Amino acid sequence: MKRFAKLIRDERAATAIEYALIGALIVVACVGAFGLFGDEASNMWNGVSSNVTGAM
Repeated sequence: MKRFAKLIRDERAATAIEYALIGALIVVACVGAFGLFGDEASNMWNGVSSNVTGAM
């Protein structure tokens, strides 16, 4: 319990938690973007592949 109280008062722990939350938000945004644009990007690269194959 003493260690927990010391951790609560330590500002480095608060900073670490803030950075962890920011990192988690970035990960959530990336996952959402990949989910939203993943199919479109896949279709685009499949089209590029077809065009390159057709040009050969």
